[in-house]
Amino acid sequence: MKPEQDKTLEGLQTAIQMESEGKEFYLKASQQSGNEAGRKLLETLAAEEDIHRRKFEEIYEAIRNQQAWPKTDFRPDGGRGLRTIFAQATDKLGTGIKAAQSELDAVQTAMDMEGKTHDFYQAQSKHATYDAQRDFYEALAGQEREHQLILLDYYEYLKDPAGWFVSHEHPTLDGG
Repeated sequence: MKPEQDKTLEGLQTAIQMESEGKEFYLKASQQSGNEAGRKLLETLAAEEDIHRRKFEEIYEAIRNQQAWPKTDFRPDGGRGLRTIFAQATDKLGTGIKAAQSELDAVQTAMDMEGKTHDFYQAQSKHATYDAQRDFYEALAGQEREHQLILLDYYEYLKDPAGWFVSHEHPTLDGG
C-alpha cells in the first residue's frame, strides 16, 4: 500500500499547488479587471479554488494519518452560483463594456488553466484506488470544466457584448 499511498499523496500535493496558484491568479486578475462583472466573477473563482485547496489539504492529512481516502462531502453546484453572478453583472453592464487586451489575455489564460486542471483531475480519477477518491476527482473535474465554460462565456461577452446579448437572448426577426 505504501507506493500507492505515496502516489496518492503526490497527486494531492500537485492538486494543492494547482489550486493555490489558481487562487493567486484569480485574485490578481480580479484586481486588474476593468469592470464589475470581471471582478466579481474572478473573485468568486478565487474563492472556489480556495475551497478546493482546503478540501485537498484535509484529504492529504487524512491519508497521511489514516492511510485511506476519507469520505468527502464535496458537492459542486454545477456552476449555478457563478452563472448567477455573471448574469446579474452582464444585465447591469449591458453592451457598453470595453475590455482591455490584458483582460482578454487573462481570461484566456484562466480558461487554459481550468482546462489543464480538468485534465489532471480526470487522469487522477482514472487511476483512483478508492471509489470515494474517483468520485471526488470526477466531481472536481466537472466543476473545473464548468469554470472553463463560464470563462469562455465571459470571454465572448468581453469581445463582443452586443453580439453576446443577441446570441443569448435569441431574438426573432419575423417582422411581427
